[in-house]
Amino acid sequence: MSLAIRLLGKPQLERDRVPVPPPRGRKTWALLAYLLLCERPPPRSRVASLLFSEADDPLGALRWSLADLRRTLGAADAVAGDPLELRLPPDASVDIIALTAPGDEVSFSRPEGELLEGMAFSSCPVFESWLGVMRRQLDGAARAMAHDETLVRLAAGDTARATELAGHLVSQDPLDQAGQELLIRCLARAGRHQAAERQLAECEALFRRELGVLPGPELRSAASQADPLAAGAVGDGDAALGQLEAGQAALDAGAVEPGVQIVRQACAEAAASGDASLEARCLAALGSALVHAMRGRDEEGALRLHEALRLAERYGERATVAAACRELGYVDVQAGRGPSAGRWLTRATKLAEGNEELCAVLAVRGMALSDRAHYGAALDLLNRSVARAERCGRRRQVAWSLSLIGRVHLLRGELSLALPPLDESLALVAAERWTAVRRWPEALRAEASLLMGRPEEAAGRLDHAFRLACRLGDPCWEAMGARLMGLLTARASDTAKAREQLADALARATRVSDAYQWVHAHVLDSAAGLAVETGADDAAQIVDRLAELAERCGLRELVVRAHVHRGRLGASGALAAARLLAAEIDNPRLDALVGPAVPA
Repeated sequence: MSLAIRLLGKPQLERDRVPVPPPRGRKTWALLAYLLLCERPPPRSRVASLLFSEADDPLGALRWSLADLRRTLGAADAVAGDPLELRLPPDASVDIIALTAPGDEVSFSRPEGELLEGMAFSSCPVFESWLGVMRRQLDGAARAMAHDETLVRLAAGDTARATELAGHLVSQDPLDQAGQELLIRCLARAGRHQAAERQLAECEALFRRELGVLPGPELRSAASQADPLAAGAVGDGDAALGQLEAGQAALDAGAVEPGVQIVRQACAEAAASGDASLEARCLAALGSALVHAMRGRDEEGALRLHEALRLAERYGERATVAAACRELGYVDVQAGRGPSAGRWLTRATKLAEGNEELCAVLAVRGMALSDRAHYGAALDLLNRSVARAERCGRRRQVAWSLSLIGRVHLLRGELSLALPPLDESLALVAAERWTAVRRWPEALRAEASLLMGRPEEAAGRLDHAFRLACRLGDPCWEAMGARLMGLLTARASDTAKAREQLADALARATRVSDAYQWVHAHVLDSAAGLAVETGADDAAQIVDRLAELAERCGLRELVVRAHVHRGRLGASGALAAARLLAAEIDNPRLDALVGPAVPA
């Protein structure tokens, strides 16, 4: 018998497509949702305190609710033990699991409502806080999957469905620049150029009115009637291959604009030649260049990668499929679209097994997990990436993966473990003359110096990293540098200047539509901490911005930090909610921040 559990919208269960009588108690639904979304089986005492603290016998009330849940699920052993373990049939389908942990092949369907829609739990304030976080996280997951599906449809030429999906995304959040760009691109691809220009004008007016700024130039590029791949090709496959190699050489040498233009020409030439396999390789190279070498071009880059993927799958180009999936995963990691990233990276891992590509895939997966505070699993993948890259002689990949290992230890406050991988990463970057990436491990190494109480050493390292980021025009790493400047200035007790520097860091972090959302949230956390500490008038506003971003993107540690900030501002139950959420995260530094653990 098949079991279907639906917790988005009005909760319901079905067995063999026949509705099952619902639980007798509303809190049984809450219990089921909590058990499904917990990272690890929770202790009974924690669940009893969370849901039944007002009862005379919280553990007795929990036993009643567990019995109600077993009856509803139709299995005496459906949930048992201490900690509580939920055991569902292997063929059970659960809508929230399909949304948060999709497989590598999944068809997107828009959720019909929010988690436990219509239910409130005012007698359980900590659970109510947890439920609010999960609702926003699931909404972010649904938006991520809709964004992904829009690009799939657009690459397939289904502009009508793509436009419909993009329009829904914009209606949900008109100030999301990436969504606006996607809608404008859909309209232009559909030949609806007047509608694209009209949407662009409306977007610019909205941004000017609400934010006091204009959206980036990538939106106007998306509205352009000209196809940048459609000019001047004669169909010479050899020329396409030569252009591809020349373009990649230019990109490797740091000549970004000329390199991208040459790869565009290679795409057009390959398409005109009729060599679909070569066209797929060229499109994948173009997508990768747009994502890594040019800021504000991730949306176009992702579309080119989807186009490459369709061709490569059709003609059996396994290596191109693996690379495209890995790059699409990377785009989604930076954008904070965790479920979509997981889908692409799962596919990339299967395809890359046994070849050199796997070390790069493992690194992106480790980056994704560390962003979301799954630190143990991240370290495992990153160490495997380093070992495999060393065997393959891919020194640049070793450097990148080592920098991510250093970041994990830095976030966990393990400075003695952070320094060796960061120093080795910097040495490899210097040996490889990989100037474009140096600013990343150097900024992390500067923060390590600051945390060790060496502000002068930190300032020296930071100065070089920040100037390099500014010279290369990379807003994410500029923001990391400006953030550290603010922390250094705050340490010197110049609060007013520190706040200015952190505000500058926020402006840099959001200067382009394809910002790295972990960096954005990391900067917000620092700005919120200083604002709360100094009693700034806008402290609550900054904390709310942090909470909204971190919850939507599933950045678990930064969600906890937002609740800690709220607790310090006097919000009732915020610190208790922070402790509950922190119990899922293995980070000694975070444990020290939130204080005593939730009941175990």
